[in-house]
Amino acid sequence: MFRILFFLLLFFVTIVSSGGYWIYTYHLTAPLPLYEDLRYVVEPNATLRKVAIDLMDKELINYPVALAWVSLARFQKRAHLIKVGEYLIPKGATPQQMLDILILGKTIQHTLTIPEGWNFRQMMAAVRKHPQIVQTLDEISNVAPITKKLNCPKEEAIIMAKLNWPNQCPEGRFYPDTYHFPTNTTDVAFLQRSYRMMEIELKTSWEKRSDNLPLKNAYEALILASIIEKETGVVEEQDQIAGVFVRRLKKNMRLQSDPTVIYALGETYDGNIKKRDLRAKKPHNTYVNKGLPPTPIAMPGRAALHATLHPAKGDALFFVAKGGGSHHFSATNKEHECAVIEYLLKNKVPRRYRTQCRKYPMCAACRD
Repeated sequence: MFRILFFLLLFFVTIVSSGGYWIYTYHLTAPLPLYEDLRYVVEPNATLRKVAIDLMDKELINYPVALAWVSLARFQKRAHLIKVGEYLIPKGATPQQMLDILILGKTIQHTLTIPEGWNFRQMMAAVRKHPQIVQTLDEISNVAPITKKLNCPKEEAIIMAKLNWPNQCPEGRFYPDTYHFPTNTTDVAFLQRSYRMMEIELKTSWEKRSDNLPLKNAYEALILASIIEKETGVVEEQDQIAGVFVRRLKKNMRLQSDPTVIYALGETYDGNIKKRDLRAKKPHNTYVNKGLPPTPIAMPGRAALHATLHPAKGDALFFVAKGGGSHHFSATNKEHECAVIEYLLKNKVPRRYRTQCRKYPMCAACRD
């Protein structure tokens, strides 16, 4: 009798196991009816059961497949592991493969590139334009109060307050990079991530700085790096530009940086710097004010930060654009005047420079 019961039980287990294996093989390893790759979104708070119902509504699986799909995931204790996001389910994928994709969290990643040298206004325009970034800043309430006067537009200060960094200007505080993020990333999450990346990069660079720099803190380094970023498109020249500015700061000379004038002009800049622009009494104008401007003027990259904190040695105090992004460096005002005639005026000496020609006969244009 005992042997009969044993063989009956063994037969029953075999049948059930075989049936379970057949159900698994038939229902979960057959390809989904996809004619092309499927973009599928798992919404927040969705359960595997809700996903299965949604797939049935879309006629991608039937009830037996859905039952086997959910039952197997629960048996394996993986049903609760599916992750929110947008997924790409390839053509030919099986229900089992789709489950693996949802559990591993292989979401579709979108990108947004923030180039070195952009200002905060340009960055916000790109963030607001991106179709996969959810705009929430206008909906946030209980903003921390702005308690001190800042050298930036009020709306920019409000954004920083909404990001929980009140009483800060945003210019230069976000790291330029190519960012990868899933669908429905919020503008707040994107900006906070970029801000923290700049904090890390600046802190790391500041801790490895050279000695005897005329910079009081890391924020001053960020300000100077932003000017250097805008001054040259040639990365190899950035440490030379840094050297010039560091020496001018030590000598209490004005930086006289054109990009600071352009920044001060804002949207009124028409592509040409006029004499009245150089004389404009604005906080960021380094032709009028000595020392550093009150805030950065752009987002510097890693190379500009490194150059700022490791300036090239030398005696140059001036530089002038030669064209193509590179510069001519001069140690004296006489040499600089000659370089201006040669590279900016293209050796065409106007009446106002005749005095210089008599004074500086070493200029190539004056010798002709």
